[in-house]
Amino acid sequence: MKNKLTSEQTEELLKVLKSRFEKNMNRHKGLDWERIQSKLENNPEKLWSLFQMEETEGEPDIVAHDKKTDEYLFFDCSPESPKRRSLCYDYPAWEARKANKPESNAIDKSSEMGIEILNEEQYRQLQELGKFDLKTSSWIKTPENIRELGGAIFCDRRYNTVFTYHNGADSYYAARGFRGCLKV
Repeated sequence: MKNKLTSEQTEELLKVLKSRFEKNMNRHKGLDWERIQSKLENNPEKLWSLFQMEETEGEPDIVAHDKKTDEYLFFDCSPESPKRRSLCYDYPAWEARKANKPESNAIDKSSEMGIEILNEEQYRQLQELGKFDLKTSSWIKTPENIRELGGAIFCDRRYNTVFTYHNGADSYYAARGFRGCLKV
């Protein structure tokens, strides 16, 4: 079955996630790993998405728990933008490129992985948990009014400050990727 892990992959991924969870308790104080693991085991499609995040060196970890919906929020917590880089922002931008097209785009790639690209608020929330993207940058969800004019936005951290910038949506750089969010 597509988008399903083997039992060995599931076991290994859960070990990695548990270890990361225990090493980074500042990201999720008061949460219980056993409840989280049970929820993950009951959602194999979410495990598959976490596996995709892990395979691209995103180092997914829990950053929040919504008590109303009982959903755990996983973000890519790798120090630098995950190894899904050199992507323009979305398909229309990719399609508009006449020469030197990148392999893909951030929006389609995140969708294929079953995750959402972080928005600016989520990106800033992540930066409150540590220092991320000190050498790289990450595309973030771009408001429609900016996208309609051909632009897209990205963030990084420089000079101990989180910056939001703009570029043409068809641009791509080896040091720019995207960070994802998964609700479980």
